[in-house]
Amino acid sequence: MTGENQLVDASPRTPDGAPVPPAPVNSVPATPVPAMPAAPEQVSRARRLALPAFTLASVVGAFAYVGTVDPNEPGHYPVCPLFRLTGVLCPGCGGLRSAHAFAHGDLVTALGANAMAVVGYFGFAVFMALWLVRAYRGAPAPRFAPQPRYWWAIGAAALVFSVIRNLPFGSALAP
Repeated sequence: MTGENQLVDASPRTPDGAPVPPAPVNSVPATPVPAMPAAPEQVSRARRLALPAFTLASVVGAFAYVGTVDPNEPGHYPVCPLFRLTGVLCPGCGGLRSAHAFAHGDLVTALGANAMAVVGYFGFAVFMALWLVRAYRGAPAPRFAPQPRYWWAIGAAALVFSVIRNLPFGSALAP
């Protein structure tokens, strides 16, 4: 037979042409399995602190920039697209003004500009403190993975915050 109709047998064969018998089902692997995993390599304290320190330095740099360049003066930052198109304040509106006041230590003004952002600043500060302490001690980094019901609660709180700050009786929450 020749051509495309030829049947090719690709099963393994011994040198004399006989088929190789299949391996038994309960066979032992050829390579030994180590009883204990290798010990994790020790990482220096400086290397453990590098990522949280870099993250903290980046956030401090961003707050320093916002603290230096006043968002209350027009032209320095873009306007919220939702506010520009609809006149509706989103949950993030006033966040830069809040960060500017927070960077200057004016907590009352920061809360007046965006109270939800101030809660976020404190939440981030707690997370960073925990991350730095755990990195210093050699413990694993904290894992921020809330269950879906908590994400839904955060989203609902942001929605309620956004709706209330756009109503006449919630004008104290508007920037």
